Amino acid sequence: MNTTTDHNSIASDPSKSKGRLVKEVYSLTRSEFQRDRDRILHSAAFRRLKHKTQVFVSHEGDHYRTRLTHSLEVSQIARSICRVFSLNEDLAETLSISHDIGHPPFGHAGEQALSEAMINYGGFDHNEQAIRVVHLLEKKYFDFDGLNLTWETLEGLAKHNGPIIKNVPQTIVNLNDKFNLKLNEFSSIEAQIASIADDIAYNNHDLDDGLRAGFFTYEDLKELPILSKILDEFPNNYRTRDTQRINNEITRKSTALMIEDVINTIKLNIKKFDLSSDKEVRMLDGKIASFSDKFSRDVDSIKSFLNSKMYNHDKVIKMTNDASQIITFLFRKFMDDENLMHKDFKIRLGNENKARVVCDYIAGMTDNYASEIYKSIK
Repeated sequence: MNTTTDHNSIASDPSKSKGRLVKEVYSLTRSEFQRDRDRILHSAAFRRLKHKTQVFVSHEGDHYRTRLTHSLEVSQIARSICRVFSLNEDLAETLSISHDIGHPPFGHAGEQALSEAMINYGGFDHNEQAIRVVHLLEKKYFDFDGLNLTWETLEGLAKHNGPIIKNVPQTIVNLNDKFNLKLNEFSSIEAQIASIADDIAYNNHDLDDGLRAGFFTYEDLKELPILSKILDEFPNNYRTRDTQRINNEITRKSTALMIEDVINTIKLNIKKFDLSSDKEVRMLDGKIASFSDKFSRDVDSIKSFLNSKMYNHDKVIKMTNDASQIITFLFRKFMDDENLMHKDFKIRLGNENKARVVCDYIAGMTDNYASEIYKSIK
């Protein structure tokens, strides 16, 4: 889609940002959202994403996605959609590359194990952890802890999946008390686009990784409406082509169809609700960046397929069990003996809840580091 539609009025304007918790001098060369993006890119937590599992742990192969490559794919999709509507690409990119920054090692298995370990200590949620990272845990500046991001970035991180009404995590409660994030409202259009871009990216790259791993076949994909249509349009002799070319054509076309549907849905919603400002976007009762109803059901069928054929595959289940064992073991060991932790975390113990400090330490680990520590103290 080559045409650009001007919907600047609903875009987030960095010159009208609600600012930062700690006041700073404005940059002469970058907008406030560009500065946020750069702070994420230069953070230690962002660099560690290259060694954090998406589905496959790193030693399974160099070509499988990691949290880092996933975040970059989300960013590319989000910027592409924003460009069609002349929205703020920098804010969308910032939210795309930071949305997974709170994930622990070993993907969803690591998150589940850490959630279970923290069940009596306030729980664990990767979205809350992302806020902890950017608001508290990064230590880079003389004048503040965290990255001192703008209100719009913090709001988008906290609410990219929608308003938070019940069971608000404590870190977000504390931040909201200082910097009212209007948790009962929807987020900016850019945050909504980053969220749907996340869905588009992981559905398609997990299809690619699952095909690469041999978890399912092209015949299996014909069960799915979106992919069946793509395969039916392939030349009759497509199976004689190189496997990776076939896989790429499938996921490339599937990604394009999903992006096109989201763009069309946004156009319809802007017209339907006669939106003319970013405030009006936030005040609606639902998202405007989404799949259409029919297409959403087709995307859900892909999610169900991946859940059955990939996420619950014996090989992935074994990785999940191994990861759970490592995370659970490390949590218990550090709770019993804080001297096993890195000194930067030990010095926090006098002022903070021990379990939360242990949780922060483990959540920040890469797959490799967690495995090495596990082997060294087991």
